[in-house]
Amino acid sequence: MAEASKNKTILLFGREFAEVDLWIVKEIVRRYPRLSQEELAHTICENLRWFAPNGNDKVESCRQLLRRLESQGEIKLPPKRSKGKSKDCRIALAPQTDAPGEIIAELSQVGVQVQPVREPSPMRLWNEYMERYHILGYKRPFGAHQRYFILSRDERFLGCILFSASAWALKARDEWIGWSGVDRSLRVNLIVNNTRFLIFPWVHVKNLASRALSLTAR
Repeated sequence: MAEASKNKTILLFGREFAEVDLWIVKEIVRRYPRLSQEELAHTICENLRWFAPNGNDKVESCRQLLRRLESQGEIKLPPKRSKGKSKDCRIALAPQTDAPGEIIAELSQVGVQVQPVREPSPMRLWNEYMERYHILGYKRPFGAHQRYFILSRDERFLGCILFSASAWALKARDEWIGWSGVDRSLRVNLIVNNTRFLIFPWVHVKNLASRALSLTAR
């Protein structure tokens, strides 16, 4: 019976945990009280090889696990460290994102492409476009996410797209799909949110939006 209990696993935040895995989590928290919550999450992910499909540590899922264990009295987390005086996060608008002349064309004439945004300078440009022209403005994305520019064949900017990791639990979504808690844990990583989608107001190209979305799915 003891051996059966030892081998039993529990599904938490998309990962199966054996009893020894949870012991490792608690032991890391106990042994390293001077680490921040962020550092603890990375340390636990590395020890348990708890990685996202892109190879990054699943830090947010680990934080949720730590908060649950603390609420159950299993561990005591260090207090959150102050990040000091908050900085002004407003984005300065520069002439680089001023509206150019209108683009009125057929889809076949434009030659649409989508380009992942990975470097700091293009990211800042993407953020500025989003702040300036999207009705919701720019908000710093949390969790796993990927920005894209929508470009023409001759690399004129046509719009911006942002995909981000799906929320862990959404009652309406989960009921519509028909997911149980276990189903959600196993499959939520297969869903992404289209958090932002923007075609610039000076761009008038029929079917551009659907074409751009289809390219990101490839």
